Amino acid sequence: MKRLTTTFALAALLHAGLACAGVAVAPDDKNLSYTGRIDFSKPDAPVITWPNTTIAGNFTGTSLAVTLDDEKGKNYFNVFLDGDTASPLIIEAGQGTKKYDVAAGLAPGKHSFLITKRTEGEEGATVFRGLELADGGQMLAPPARLKRHIEFFGDSITSGMGDEAPMNGRDDVVRDKNSYLSYAGITARSLNAELHQTSQSGIGIMISWFPFTMPDFYDQLSAVGNNDTHWDFASWTPDVVVINLLQNDSWLIGEHHKLQPEPNDAQRVAAYETFAKRIRQLYPHAYIVCALGSMDATRPGSVWPGYIKSAVEDMRKNGDARIDTVFFPFTGYGQHPRLKHQRNNAEILTAFIRKKMGW
Repeated sequence: MKRLTTTFALAALLHAGLACAGVAVAPDDKNLSYTGRIDFSKPDAPVITWPNTTIAGNFTGTSLAVTLDDEKGKNYFNVFLDGDTASPLIIEAGQGTKKYDVAAGLAPGKHSFLITKRTEGEEGATVFRGLELADGGQMLAPPARLKRHIEFFGDSITSGMGDEAPMNGRDDVVRDKNSYLSYAGITARSLNAELHQTSQSGIGIMISWFPFTMPDFYDQLSAVGNNDTHWDFASWTPDVVVINLLQNDSWLIGEHHKLQPEPNDAQRVAAYETFAKRIRQLYPHAYIVCALGSMDATRPGSVWPGYIKSAVEDMRKNGDARIDTVFFPFTGYGQHPRLKHQRNNAEILTAFIRKKMGW
């Protein structure tokens, strides 16, 4: 797989304007292909919040522009043209409604684009306002949808927090967050599977770095904080579900003792099992992979993988044969996984799923 190269000088180009496009493409155009939990309550103004949400399409014309209405001016998006994932254009979304001229001077004929949200719900919501093509350009039939489906429930590791940061750099720079290159994104592409990524940096099962947990959050249509929106689970069904949680619990409970009264071992197992059972209830036929790592919750001697093993063993004893565990080893690196760690995690997970699913 080619490494995705990020050049943030490109982001400035997307503000500058490269061409004068002339054909408007509305967000509800039938030839646009969307993937992810997207709020379509206003079809002409879909709201994007979750990491790795995508918009794809095929078109003719020599230029492409994207119009976004960003809530906070903190989101970043990848734009890939003609399948070239090694040379992304990066939109640094400004607050409010703005047009970003992505490409000009394209060769005549057919082209394709893929837009992916790099960032998360904590960076706010983005309304997609449509595209503009060059004069004479038009949308073509959309790319075929993938038949395999995979969903991830996770935290910052899954979201790709800091994955493009230098090895000796900070973890929390938003422009270094790229969900496309998290192990979740890499695994889905390796398996040729459509991806839903239900993740949030800092979240846990029993406690988070903010006042809500994954059991509060997993069923939302919008990823912006804890809210009353509701995702329709019947609208999209995964073949495989990966749960990678408890890293934040391990810090906040195991190290900082922030949850009081502090849950004992049995209560920790029960909390995890309750969430896994809820996912099983929603997706009775999916293969569930209960993962952990590759941060220090899987360091040698950690008790946290054992809680997951106990929960899964109990579910298997009670008749759930389609659930298992995968643990990504702790490398000793003290920050969020960088690209090489994400790729290694994806390799482990991809091989496991291929074996279990026959993919």
